[in-house]
Amino acid sequence: MGLEDRARVIAHMDQAVMLLAGRMDPRLIPEVGMNIVYALPDARSRDDVAGVLGRIVRLGDRVHPVGEITFGASDHVARIVLTAMHFDQGIRSAANIRFSETILLEMENLMFEICSFDRESEPPGVQTMDWGVASCCKEGVPDVIYDRGAQGKEPMIRVLGEDPVTVAHNILKLSGRINYAQL
Repeated sequence: MGLEDRARVIAHMDQAVMLLAGRMDPRLIPEVGMNIVYALPDARSRDDVAGVLGRIVRLGDRVHPVGEITFGASDHVARIVLTAMHFDQGIRSAANIRFSETILLEMENLMFEICSFDRESEPPGVQTMDWGVASCCKEGVPDVIYDRGAQGKEPMIRVLGEDPVTVAHNILKLSGRINYAQL
């Protein structure tokens, strides 16, 4: 892919991060921080996936991207997208947000297609995200993949989509509904 494709990916990421920083409820950010990524159409490795360097964190009552948007900035969320792309080349973006039963219920109310995996069932010798995401994508890539965590692993919700602006808008739809919900 050429520089033009890379520039387009960065531009879409800039737009998505600005939307999230300006309008997302900071309570959606997990303890480990949040990232949003966007892969090149022919992505093969994390170096083909743009993310926020240092993640997006909660700073007081604000959503704060720590660093710049760059390729190779994410490992965890990049692997989600790379695995999903094996099942559907059109799904090139993902973000991780905080898990709670309230958030999950609101996602169901928004009619998102949701799938989960159990970290306790993970076979030995595999990467959790590769195995977990693949187990949810056998019959198509869902809008949302979550897990309830494990020893030392924070429960997490992952929102997937065709591009980061779509993912950001889906998170903002959720954000607008949880402003009044008890987390």
